[in-house]
Amino acid sequence: MEPVIPHKEELRAGLRLIKWALEEDLSGGGDRTSTLLIDQEKIGRANIVARQSGTVAGIDIARNVFHTLDPSIQCKGNAVDGDRINTADVLMEIEGNIRTMLSVERVALNFLTHLSGIATLTAQFVAAVSGTKAQIFDTRKTIPGWRRLAKYAVRAGGGNNHRINLADGAMIKDNHLAAMTHGTNGENNSDVVPLGEQLTESIIRLREKLPKGIPIVVEVDHMAQYKKVLPICPDIVLLDNMELFELRQAVQFRNELASKVCLEATGGITLKNIQQVALTGVERISVGALTHSSSGLDMAMDWVH
Repeated sequence: MEPVIPHKEELRAGLRLIKWALEEDLSGGGDRTSTLLIDQEKIGRANIVARQSGTVAGIDIARNVFHTLDPSIQCKGNAVDGDRINTADVLMEIEGNIRTMLSVERVALNFLTHLSGIATLTAQFVAAVSGTKAQIFDTRKTIPGWRRLAKYAVRAGGGNNHRINLADGAMIKDNHLAAMTHGTNGENNSDVVPLGEQLTESIIRLREKLPKGIPIVVEVDHMAQYKKVLPICPDIVLLDNMELFELRQAVQFRNELASKVCLEATGGITLKNIQQVALTGVERISVGALTHSSSGLDMAMDWVH
């Protein structure tokens, strides 16, 4: 896999988070332990070492943590984001003021372990669908403030990004459908204006108003809904929490009636069932767990004597 490089927006998001993280850790008097016990001029060398195997993400972010507090610290990366790493691999060599290195050690490791955990879990899902045409996508289920970096880590693991924000696509979800079939007083209007007709009008309106290149996505959670949505030909139909036999039916109907519509499975996707989902023939599988349920990849900073 080629190295994954953060976009400018992701680097800016990283710098904002680094600033907040350092303020959080160094407020109230700074690193009292290092200040009182370590000579101000003492220079040393250390390595950031993997304690688990996995996929690394956040090397540039960790480097920026050290440089934010002390630009003179030298950081040599021995791995790049997207690399498969093994236990005891040296990911980064650091040389500089020991007091500063101690003060920012935890913040740098927090970024590395969290982002590498996301990349590692993503790589496992990507490997599970290898040999199928399905691609793995993330969701917007991210820690507030961390979305840019979390989605960057997904790419480092070989996954793809869904919408970064609500402007990146027009997605008609279940609550939009429910809102469209209810009146201002909460009464159900679905019998007055059929769902298919409402969706047709909505998609026509979206296509007239949306900038070019913005996809239209419609979420459905049962086959009756799907059969009304498919002839309208949105760019993507999101198949939410459907059984395997329903996914296979959805693919068959799409191939017969609307071959250009892309199908995406979502909801309840795990490493145990994702290969079966991929084999139904859907093009995309979105997994919220990539960013909301990944475990940090264990790493440490070890001194070099």
